[in-house]
Amino acid sequence: MDYIYFLGNASLCLRVVEYLRNSTELPDCILTVIHQIDGWIIRMKFTQILTLNQHGNFTALMGEIGICYDLQPRINQVCWELDANCSALDVMRRYQVAIVSHGEPDRTEIDLFREQFTKGLGYCPETLA
Repeated sequence: MDYIYFLGNASLCLRVVEYLRNSTELPDCILTVIHQIDGWIIRMKFTQILTLNQHGNFTALMGEIGICYDLQPRINQVCWELDANCSALDVMRRYQVAIVSHGEPDRTEIDLFREQFTKGLGYCPETLA
């Protein structure tokens, strides 16, 4: 089952990444992070189905920091192609989306994206805070 949420800023994304990396309760997952002008879309695909307790705890946490998100057809296609092992660069070019990270939860790619984006703009937009 996929868990897909919309988050308002990068700090919340990093909080989710750290939670997923440090959680001993949850199975491994593949995390997809997509940046949009107005926020971030994160998709978590766990390697095993979560138990009712795990599901409840996880959705409670995610409900506090984000909004459950219904994928638009274009973003759904992006996720499908990433799952089919298409190159993230090819998918970004084809669908004109900013895929910040896809794979094991790792804050490095998010931090690098924030740094490069703000360096290019000369200021830090609210969604990158």
